[in-house]
Amino acid sequence: MARAGLAQLWAPWRMPYIRTGGRARGCLLCRVRRARSDRRDLVLARREHALLMLNRYPYTPGHLMVAVARHVGSFHALSADERADLLDLTAIAERALAAEYRPHGLNLGVNIGRVAGAGVEGHLHVHVVPRWNGDTNFMSTVARTRVLPEALGQTWTRLRGAVRGLTGPAAGRARTGARRVRRV
Repeated sequence: MARAGLAQLWAPWRMPYIRTGGRARGCLLCRVRRARSDRRDLVLARREHALLMLNRYPYTPGHLMVAVARHVGSFHALSADERADLLDLTAIAERALAAEYRPHGLNLGVNIGRVAGAGVEGHLHVHVVPRWNGDTNFMSTVARTRVLPEALGQTWTRLRGAVRGLTGPAAGRARTGARRVRRV
């Protein structure tokens, strides 16, 4: 029997995902790559061949995705420059999360193909998921529910500063007009 107050979790930001079943027209990552507002699209940093962004439907606070700019679905199809930018932004994601959230560990994951769990099929991206001792990750697998103590806008603001400190002013200037933030 469920206790009062525990039967429902309020997560209104998930409603667009629920309504569409997670399916959008065209490729989400290609749309984000072309987008003009990094804040609206939750982009933290850009490189010529890759971008770093928040996952709009995160498993934990700070769940990031690093995607190659080109619509390509596997590592073997990447150029050396694409691999370098993908790995560089993944390392920056790791450092920014350590500085801002201090997780006890990280899960890094790549799902290639729908049967492997790819939600954005055909566009290679790496999930960077911070983890803490005693976190509620079991909720995702057992109850199909995610527990997040922080809104995405707050997460973006926290991590944008940390990422800027690691990448310098060019990381987002073209899309936000922002100035350099101190190094962390």
